[in-house]
Amino acid sequence: MPLIADSRYQPPFYMFNGHLQTIVPSLWREVPEVHYQRERVETPDGDFLDLDWSWRQPQAPADTLCIVSHGLEGDASRPYVRGMVRALNQAGFDALAWNYRSCSGEMNRLLRSYHLGDTDDLDFVVRHALATGRYQRIFLTGFSAGGNVTLKYLGENPARVPAEVERAAVFSVPTDLKASSYHIARLENRVYLNRFLKTLREKMRQKAALLPDQIDLTDLDQLQDFPQFDDRFTAPMHGFKSAEDYYEHASSGRYLSGIRIPTLLVNAENDPFLPASCFPRDVAARSEFVFLETPSDGGHVGFGEGTPDGEYYSERRAVEFLTAEVPA
Repeated sequence: MPLIADSRYQPPFYMFNGHLQTIVPSLWREVPEVHYQRERVETPDGDFLDLDWSWRQPQAPADTLCIVSHGLEGDASRPYVRGMVRALNQAGFDALAWNYRSCSGEMNRLLRSYHLGDTDDLDFVVRHALATGRYQRIFLTGFSAGGNVTLKYLGENPARVPAEVERAAVFSVPTDLKASSYHIARLENRVYLNRFLKTLREKMRQKAALLPDQIDLTDLDQLQDFPQFDDRFTAPMHGFKSAEDYYEHASSGRYLSGIRIPTLLVNAENDPFLPASCFPRDVAARSEFVFLETPSDGGHVGFGEGTPDGEYYSERRAVEFLTAEVPA
């Protein structure tokens, strides 16, 4: 029954609520020590993905790789990704932070982009890494949207997951996308929603300029929440009938019981993005593999500790879980 009742996370005194624990790390943290080497890989459908590699020692790679999946409208340069990559390198692992389609600084070629249930691209990245011949073990980490993709990947079809994928650790995951999409639209969370919608609208404009005959931007600026945006763009662009259909099939919560490798899920109780349905205690209580930790503090993709550039709890906790002889 992997319910972790007593989390060790304690926020700094100056981050005394979930909003500060979310915003301060996002705006003021820097992780300058990480240096990426970018690789562009062509996907089977004629698109591309940009992968950012960070090796423990470039001339002598480790035999273990951890693949890091970023959050909604994020990328490999975000401080929370770089912090995790740094911690993984220091623990002796190579790290691969991959950028979703349209997230690497260059718009992807196709009408489709990325969505929160797109496990095919993650599977492609895993298999590309294994094809290098350097790795006998693969770990997965993910934040928010990337955590949802990771959990869904592990649980929807366990037989597809290569045997080299041994463990995973994810943080701040909206396992119920429908409930989360309405929760973030609450008045106290509108600052986050508006920031996401601003970048999503801009990407739609860029994609319309690239593919003018395939995208209609009518009423783009009138879309005021995720259900409206996803119903208008995300769902039809990725083969879903509606936002409702997208949320139903992309939410990782429905796949958690299928996970067959030790997997840590850490969701803070004061996360402003997550409603109660994103704390799957019943699933974790029944599962041999899903370890649920619910600290009272942490915010969304926060978990800061000490100085802004120091190691964060999420990083230390991920390394601890991935390397433990017995996961806990």
